[in-house]
Amino acid sequence: MNEILVLLVGATLVNYFVLTQLGRLAMLPRLSGKPEIAIGITTGLALTLSSACAYLLYHYLLVPRDLVLLRTPAYMLLIVTAVVLVCAVMQQYAPQQYHLATAFQPLVFINCAVLSATLINDNRADTLADAVFSGLVIAAGFSLMLLLFSAMQERVTVADVPKPFRGAAIALITAGLMSLALMGVASLVPS
Repeated sequence: MNEILVLLVGATLVNYFVLTQLGRLAMLPRLSGKPEIAIGITTGLALTLSSACAYLLYHYLLVPRDLVLLRTPAYMLLIVTAVVLVCAVMQQYAPQQYHLATAFQPLVFINCAVLSATLINDNRADTLADAVFSGLVIAAGFSLMLLLFSAMQERVTVADVPKPFRGAAIALITAGLMSLALMGVASLVPS
């Protein structure tokens, strides 16, 4: 139980993919309005599904046939398939969220968080359940950071920001400050 709690806090608050690795920052300045919930749902479901499928693909197809070098292209195809499946399910059961998510669907396709989570699970996950749980908590951390960033961005839009800092500059500064603020949580998780 203690391991699960450490993984939950670590993946959600400490190893937040949005702020620790710059590949995730590409989508932050583009967020406006309320698409973060749709993006969080789409990315979270795609991340969880692709983590489970990537674990199965890696351990039962790539490793036994000595095709480990094909891991990244195989995962990219897997992620695109997972995103298409998730969007199809969202279109059926949550059409309002689907319409918000489709505007950002290319960003979910190329989202590095999904690819890096599947690659990290190769090294960390011992079982399929570990891979799925890791995907879930990484998705929760990703969604939390999107919501926090969106709230901070709404606050900045009503603030008096100097002209040179408007737009993407203040978004990156805000992301950096949020990252610094959350560094204190890292001491809670044992290494």
